[in-house]
Amino acid sequence: MSGTTRAIGASTPRLDAADKATGRAEYADDVARPGMLYAAIHTSPHAHARIRGYRLEAARAIPGVKAIVTGADLAGPHCGGIIKDESMVARGKVRYVGEPVAAVAATDPETAGRAAAAIEVDYEPLEPVLSIDAALAPGAPLLHEDYPSYVKTVQGGGHGNVVFESTVEEGDVERGFAECDTIVEATWETQAQHHVYLETNGCVADVDASGRITLYATCQSVHHIQQRVAEELGEPMSRIRVRATRVGGGFGGKHASNIHSIAAWLARAARRPVKLVLSRMQDFEIQRSRHPARVWMRTGARRDGTILARDVRVTIDGGAYADESPPVLAFALLMSRGPYRIPNVRARGAAVYTNKLRAGSFRGFGNPQASFAGESQIDELARALGLDPVELRLKNAMRPGDTAFGGQQVPSCVLRECIERVRAAQRAAPPLAPRPGRRRGVGYAALSHISGLMGTAASVQLRTDGSIALATGCVDIGQGSDTVLVQICADALSVPIDRVSYAPQDSDSSPYNWKTAGSRSTYMTGRAVALATHELRAKMLAHAGDMMECAVEDLELRPGGLVGLKGLPKAVSFKEVALRSLFHSGGPIAATHGFVFDGPGFDPKRAAIHQLAFANLGVYTYGAHCVEVDVDEATGAVEVRRAWCAHDPGRAINPAACEGQIQGGFVQGIGYALTEAMHWNAEGWLTTTTLADYKVPGVLDCPVEILPILLEDPDPTHPVGAKGVGEISLVGAAPAIANAVADATGARVRRLPMFPERVLAAIDARA
Repeated sequence: MSGTTRAIGASTPRLDAADKATGRAEYADDVARPGMLYAAIHTSPHAHARIRGYRLEAARAIPGVKAIVTGADLAGPHCGGIIKDESMVARGKVRYVGEPVAAVAATDPETAGRAAAAIEVDYEPLEPVLSIDAALAPGAPLLHEDYPSYVKTVQGGGHGNVVFESTVEEGDVERGFAECDTIVEATWETQAQHHVYLETNGCVADVDASGRITLYATCQSVHHIQQRVAEELGEPMSRIRVRATRVGGGFGGKHASNIHSIAAWLARAARRPVKLVLSRMQDFEIQRSRHPARVWMRTGARRDGTILARDVRVTIDGGAYADESPPVLAFALLMSRGPYRIPNVRARGAAVYTNKLRAGSFRGFGNPQASFAGESQIDELARALGLDPVELRLKNAMRPGDTAFGGQQVPSCVLRECIERVRAAQRAAPPLAPRPGRRRGVGYAALSHISGLMGTAASVQLRTDGSIALATGCVDIGQGSDTVLVQICADALSVPIDRVSYAPQDSDSSPYNWKTAGSRSTYMTGRAVALATHELRAKMLAHAGDMMECAVEDLELRPGGLVGLKGLPKAVSFKEVALRSLFHSGGPIAATHGFVFDGPGFDPKRAAIHQLAFANLGVYTYGAHCVEVDVDEATGAVEVRRAWCAHDPGRAINPAACEGQIQGGFVQGIGYALTEAMHWNAEGWLTTTTLADYKVPGVLDCPVEILPILLEDPDPTHPVGAKGVGEISLVGAAPAIANAVADATGARVRRLPMFPERVLAAIDARA
């Protein structure tokens, strides 16, 4: 970047690109410590069983075994982010096949593996609960008999296998339906999807002579992991340090993992470093998935297309432990109205326990499930009314100043423009040649998401040579936040980005950040960076004013690290300012800014809310997708040919990074729509545990053209107008593809993924 180029708006190459391209980047599995041991996990072969006892003699007798942990060694309280219902290894009961039951640390991986296999556990098998229907059936086996005694940060649920329940309602739904001329209703089902990050979960736990533990972890928050490990080990957080390595993708799957606590426990017991890195099969079996869901929805409108009412019931399968099921359910309900001006809406939902891998946060966080149903139903309503589905969306689309479901005002909204732009782009594109034996269809989806919640902070310092040191707790999980945050800082000071250093995340020194999730990094941490930098700039200007004997109002920043007198060539360098502050007057120049999301809360005058699991949410962002698909008439196979994706990043700090996020999210959405699904057999065994069994889209499954369209509508609450764009691009893929399939064939597929046999069955049923 030259000294005269603004950092914001430039497609700056990622700061970590060279290290990643050359293999120099250090991931968790690259970490090595002197005297390091290796961990292996013994997992449950039962979906549901009581643990009667352990036989560890054979494992302990193997030379090289240094430590073993089982549930019998854990005496503290249960843990968990929302409902404290789990522990690092099973205690008393196992609740899914693959659940960690014991772990071993040994001198090499092979010895650790043999020792883990030598552990014998005495089980009393219990009847498993493997579906939503089974969980809710009268007399169903209880997964968590101790649920009433669990510590909870939210209330709701707790009867039978229900983890959590919530309701949001605006207007008068029954009266709204009474005024409708046309009503449509249906039920949709979505599957468990795995995150399939390139790097599996892993960490190295080191322990010093005083017993203090340092974790080198692939994670989405050093502070979140620090809190979780300290809680599970019964240590004060001051005794746990977490340092983030490079992260090979997260998508929500690395926000918290029991493996960090297992490794830390073993390291403390053995007084030696311990590495625990999961194989791909173990990662599939042990970690977490996207929530399978069932969504019943009913929507009604007047003859002219004015939508008056919507009624929704969402049931999600949370798996064996609560994890983040309560907020995922709550957010699905909030998104179930869609980005539309519907005056009467009722959304009710429940999350249930089942004897499967726990489900947790995953790119979209409940929105993909709700939007698949909602945007599919908009097309069905348009067909029933005899209206164009794009015109129906435009007629009912939210506008600036409208309120989101729950009553929060939305000052920035370019939804109509997004819909119009993708339609215009598709119409202007040269037509693809017809293909014999295939039917072509075009589908649309309109969507919204949020990009602000929880707390964050940033700190900046002026160094002796006039360069800048920036630190945040925001872990870059591959989306490029390191680069974007440096761009925001550099732009505020009119310096090239190579004059700003960015510190790796370390719980000992990094300002607090909740986690890299919820499309919040650019909005939340970027806002903290901008405001901290503005404070730093004010302090620098005050020093420069004293040095040049003038008022601060007469000064300006000049490119290249200078503070100048307006209208005159006179200037001082950042270096001179720094040296004055450090060695003459005032002391080091530094600034820190931290905040908790301070947007408007829900409006109880507009919405009746029961157990929402959120205090407030925002900032809202909007988008629209249009796709062209070909459907093979003989097999039902769906091929996405082209896609147009219009999104509002508020202000595109790094346009190329925004476009990459949109394209990557859409491809992940293709997998959700067409190919990806986790399957369990009748005994609760996961049968899709390798990338041969679990089909992620390859290059031949993706369209040649995924065309991002950036519509910048700066958010007034952000110093540079930024919003998030990381998740929303996935949300629209499945409904847009489903609508295109319906356009091509006249058949509606209401279950994901849309495997060829499901599409063919829908076509046959339609015929």
